[in-house]
Amino acid sequence: MTPRTPPFAAFEWMIAWRYLRARRAEGGVSTMTWISLVGVALAVFALIATLAVRSGFRAEFVDTVLGANAHATIYYTGTTTPSGQMSRAIEDYADLTRRLAAVPGVSRAAPLIKGQVMATNQGRSAGVEVFGIRAEDLMAIPRIAHSDRSRGDIARFDQGIAIGEGVARELNAQVGDRIRVISPEGARTAFGTSPRVNSYEVVYIFSAGRYDIDRTRVYLPFAEAQTFFNRDGVADEIEVMLDRPEDVDSMVYPLLRAGGERAMIWTWRDSAGSFLRALDIEDNVMFIILSILVLIAAMNIISGLIMLVKNKGRDIGILRTMGLSEGSILRVFFLCGSLVGVAGTAIGVIAGCLFALYIDPIFAFVNYVAGGGVWDPSIRGIYALPAELRLVDVVKAVSLSLGLSFVVTLFPARRAARMNPVEALRYE
Repeated sequence: MTPRTPPFAAFEWMIAWRYLRARRAEGGVSTMTWISLVGVALAVFALIATLAVRSGFRAEFVDTVLGANAHATIYYTGTTTPSGQMSRAIEDYADLTRRLAAVPGVSRAAPLIKGQVMATNQGRSAGVEVFGIRAEDLMAIPRIAHSDRSRGDIARFDQGIAIGEGVARELNAQVGDRIRVISPEGARTAFGTSPRVNSYEVVYIFSAGRYDIDRTRVYLPFAEAQTFFNRDGVADEIEVMLDRPEDVDSMVYPLLRAGGERAMIWTWRDSAGSFLRALDIEDNVMFIILSILVLIAAMNIISGLIMLVKNKGRDIGILRTMGLSEGSILRVFFLCGSLVGVAGTAIGVIAGCLFALYIDPIFAFVNYVAGGGVWDPSIRGIYALPAELRLVDVVKAVSLSLGLSFVVTLFPARRAARMNPVEALRYE
């Protein structure tokens, strides 16, 4: 009785390796092997690179939302004033701010004045949104106070105005320039309301990492904003920053309870939630499309193995007559296809990880070759193409590629194992 050999014995690896590196003149399919390997490598590279860019874009977008905006905003429902006008002013803003700051999970609460004005400098003008805020609260906003591309001194905020770099570019303004701010809701006189025009020194220019924020946002000291917008003694809203912004949904009820009967809330998920959901859908669709690409690349392995089995029919017959079992033949050809899948996956993983890690110089080179303008921040929102290499994305890509490679290899390997040795040698 023929002794049973252990699965994937050394001679099976040796035979598989000889078949893979055999030249076409020797009955091998070296060209098809290389095509299959390159196809798998490119597919895995594309999958990892795409997932890294999508993860990086999402992380950068969320970081700009959380790092430059309130995690939650508390405002009051409108009430009718004695003059018949609708008002949402918060008169007890100091007490409301203290109540909100005392809620567990809240890191900071700050009163805010908001208004839209026209800013002018050297004959140039731009519509901007003014945020009236206290200096200590402005310094607690990470993307504003700790901007990598900031200019000026934020410590002098109480002596002037802070503007986004997009506003500065639009107005051709530099630190130390004085810009004029014009509000249509100015001083009230017997003849009606006349526009209010004030001049402020630019003491700080920031970049929040988002084009739309840098292009429209201006910060003014809270007390000055109250005077400028006729909000003496009141605030428009209270911005709340949380220790765990991702848990904002669970903080809605505690914040509303602390805010009182007239309180309403608007969270960062309300403003960015639809965009994030669209990103989730797009991520799923992209993963499915690229998974099909990996499947197509894996199908090349079947083509190569079918040709290999056909060319090695005489060898299979000889090996069977020498005593090799069907299982040994199956494992030999399974190893042939699997090694191609493993090698292609490894190359794709290395290339994809290098692309994600060195995306900045790669993108700079592409931008240089294209003559600039490849990435338009006014359309994309952020200033550069980000990439975030996550272990879970790499594992998903590797699992998909190896799984498909192993599965598709079984069919031609099984065909080789079930080949009749007599039929294989009859015409040789």
